[in-house]
Amino acid sequence: VQLQASGGGLVQAGGSLRLSCVASGFTVDDHAVAWFRQAPGKEREGVSCIIGRNGRTYYDERVKGRFTISRDTSANTVYLQMNMLQPDDTAVYYCAATENSRILWGMSVEYQHWGQGTLVTVSS
Repeated sequence: VQLQASGGGLVQAGGSLRLSCVASGFTVDDHAVAWFRQAPGKEREGVSCIIGRNGRTYYDERVKGRFTISRDTSANTVYLQMNMLQPDDTAVYYCAATENSRILWGMSVEYQHWGQGTLVTVSS
């Protein structure tokens, strides 16, 4: 099982980025796949998650209405579209996956598989 995250970069406040998480070794619609982020000096926190064949989605309150998680099963990829980015969104973003569907999606310990991080920097 591998997860490859990409799409980070430097953007001005109010801008947008789309992160991608390409999965191999499993199919994204059979798993829960989440995005987490970790800012310098802070704990890793859950941002969003998409679970199961019906694609239920979950968001942290701080990103609800600005971020959208989606997936493309043909590409076996999960995306995080991030709009109206703010300096507080600056962090390393990670994608993570678990085959379990009954999870507390925002808890990092629920996930067995992690991708490398991709850095998102939002300037004011």
